[in-house]
Amino acid sequence: MNYWLGIDLVISAIDSAVHTILLAGAVALVAQTLAFYRPMKGKYSFVAIFTGAVSLVWAGVVICILRSIYSDNLLYVQWLSDTTPIRFALGWTVITGTGFIAFFTYEMQEQQEALARKEAAEKLAREAELYKLRQQLQPHFLFNSLNSINALVSIRPEEAREMIQKLSDFLRGTLKKEDQLWIPLKEELQYLRLYLDIEKVRFRHRLTTDIVEEDGMQHMQIPPMLLQPVVENAIKFGLYDTTEAININIRASQENGLLKVSVSNPFDPALQHQPSLGTGFGLNSIRRRLYLLFARQDLLETHIDGQLFTTIIKVPQLHDKSSSDR
Repeated sequence: MNYWLGIDLVISAIDSAVHTILLAGAVALVAQTLAFYRPMKGKYSFVAIFTGAVSLVWAGVVICILRSIYSDNLLYVQWLSDTTPIRFALGWTVITGTGFIAFFTYEMQEQQEALARKEAAEKLAREAELYKLRQQLQPHFLFNSLNSINALVSIRPEEAREMIQKLSDFLRGTLKKEDQLWIPLKEELQYLRLYLDIEKVRFRHRLTTDIVEEDGMQHMQIPPMLLQPVVENAIKFGLYDTTEAININIRASQENGLLKVSVSNPFDPALQHQPSLGTGFGLNSIRRRLYLLFARQDLLETHIDGQLFTTIIKVPQLHDKSSSDR
């Protein structure tokens, strides 16, 4: 069509090249500017004003360059003047459209990065709290064990030495699992049996236990040191307020894809109004650990059935298998 107006094809090609090259430069300028600067307030107004200004500058530069090149071609100069509004409208559409696309793209990337940073910070905080809870369990258990050893040293020194050896084995085993988030259920039950051996030295014939593991539990995993505070709580409420022998029943089973561990101990309802001995840290720490791991409040339950107190822990099997191999 330009050729019909008497404008040479070479001039038309140069006209298009100047427009396209400068338009690409204007678009790049807008995109780079928005990548590094976006005001906190009035974002949309800023983009509209900025792209409008760039469009005006682009159109002015294009017109000046083309006029200077073909100043002696009156027909082209006139045609250039007549088409300036259309050129500006097309350029403004491209520049402004690109500007808003770039703006929303960068905003989305920034939000995703902020969300990733927030999730990373929350994960670090969660892991730090889990680590703190696990570290608090060691002094808690160690304090009780040392008190027991102190009581045995003068009256039953042989049993005190046996308890020290078992305590050493227990602590050595837990240190090996320091950095693991998950361990096989079999290992957790081994540590639990070692812990109970220590307590049986302390309470002698007054404490007996039954640990039952249903078939098909080989693949089940559990956070380390999750059961020991529950059993310690059962011993505290079962033995501290009586001189009779008690039996603590521990049962591991599967339920709807969850690992379910129940710990039952005798309980005297007549004594439940009395202040409990110890700090009460055990069950609270387990509840908090389960919430931090699974964001669920329903994974620890306690029930009283007559003279039987039962604590039930449910562990979803959503662990990363690689975590148990670290």
